[in-house]
Amino acid sequence: MKSKAKIGIAFSGGGVRGISHLGVLKALTESGIFPTNVSGTSAGAIVGAMFCQGYTPEEILKIIVETNYFKFMRPAISLTGFLKMDSVGSLFKLYLDHDDFSQLQIPLTVAATDIKKGKVRYYSEGELIRPIMASSCIPGMFDPIVIGKRYLVDGGVLNNLPVEPLDGICDFVIGVNCNQLPEEANISTMKKLIERSVIMSMNYNVYSRKSKCDYFIEPPALGKYGVFDIKKASELFGVGYDHTMKFIENNPSILELAVKSKKSVKA
Repeated sequence: MKSKAKIGIAFSGGGVRGISHLGVLKALTESGIFPTNVSGTSAGAIVGAMFCQGYTPEEILKIIVETNYFKFMRPAISLTGFLKMDSVGSLFKLYLDHDDFSQLQIPLTVAATDIKKGKVRYYSEGELIRPIMASSCIPGMFDPIVIGKRYLVDGGVLNNLPVEPLDGICDFVIGVNCNQLPEEANISTMKKLIERSVIMSMNYNVYSRKSKCDYFIEPPALGKYGVFDIKKASELFGVGYDHTMKFIENNPSILELAVKSKKSVKA
């Protein structure tokens, strides 16, 4: 018997822009390309966990749209953040009730930043929900998540495209970035200036990992969407789907992964 090839997919963070990852997944799976390993940061960790649990991209979109995410947050009485993420755990528990990496249908790794040590931490076993929360814990906005003795914040601070956990394990790696910036000559407000600067910083550590990917999918100009612009969810899904279908058309070699990712066949 010849074992099927292992196909890894790494999802970047990017707030609500991460919904475009669902469109990417829909296009890939419709084309017969099914990841055997997934890694993700922040929004990419959330999308990855839900997909690895067995939800379809359309089901995940419906959950995101129908869930009032912010009602699960409460103000933090702290000098390190405006909001606490602890209560968000009850939201994840509705859809990941086992709270265990080993119970996922597809192996998952999530990246978080150890703010005290200044290191990336990867989580792929044990409890599931708190590492996802840590991976999406925007510094300054949310209180850090404490796991053991580690104070953890958004993985995108140091690694916004965690391909390293897939390196040496997967035969092929697909990287997906949801933060491509449009060219914009006029930065009219301080808010736009800060947002653009943060995205540029995250993209720097994404592009430094691009060479580790066999295929790199980056739907255009997603950086123009706000981090919390949930009203654009369906539009973001469509951008991810349409771009990936065009990517497949322009890079037909990726369809070889559809053959390689099928179940084992006789040698």
